[in-house]
Amino acid sequence: MPLPSFPVKICPVLEQLAPIGLSCCAGYPRLYAVSRPQKNTDRFVCFWVFIYICTVKHSEVRQNIIKTASFLFYKNGYNSTGINEIIAETGIAKATLYSHFRSKEDLCRAYIRFKSDAFASELETFCRSKRKGKEQILALFEFLRIFYHSNEFYGCWCMKTIAEIPMENEKVRSEIQQQKNKFIDLINVLINNNLKYIPAGKTETIAKRIYLMYESAVGESYLHQEDWPIKEAKEICSQIIA
Repeated sequence: MPLPSFPVKICPVLEQLAPIGLSCCAGYPRLYAVSRPQKNTDRFVCFWVFIYICTVKHSEVRQNIIKTASFLFYKNGYNSTGINEIIAETGIAKATLYSHFRSKEDLCRAYIRFKSDAFASELETFCRSKRKGKEQILALFEFLRIFYHSNEFYGCWCMKTIAEIPMENEKVRSEIQQQKNKFIDLINVLINNNLKYIPAGKTETIAKRIYLMYESAVGESYLHQEDWPIKEAKEICSQIIA
């Protein structure tokens, strides 16, 4: 929402209500009132500014919840992380959290999307920074090795989550399947852009084989707490695309 172009003076009412209103508005951004401008020489814009602030605040609160939950779910496990822990870490009220996410399951789906999208974006940027050709494909495993040696590696967030949810939880399972298929599509795009000698009809099959090697490397490196599975997977990948 664009702010008014004329000179703005925040009225005393807004100054008194803002500390209370912002916390409420984080959960209910559409509940507001508007104060009309008064004299031409002394125009007031009370809740127009208030609405703008609340809209931004609403988005920031939601992102903070997702980031905090993602860190806790990934590091400690989905079932081992309770809603109260997330609330304590974010410093919000329980009502505010549930105004953004109806259930822990909904928050879990947001976590899977958030982690997968961020990771895919960084991975694709890293691969495209390499010289065109096979190097961009093998960069998938170089990126994974760097990730493994960071302090933020706890295996695959998707597979860790799928191991914790009931078989009948189709919503979370479907979300994870979508993210994995998007990853296969990313590999397929890299192959099409870099390995022109591979027939178009075979790129998807090769992408799935590389995907399987990648997923195996993630799981086995986390299990053994060593990076040799990543190195071996990269070597097998180089043979697949030879």
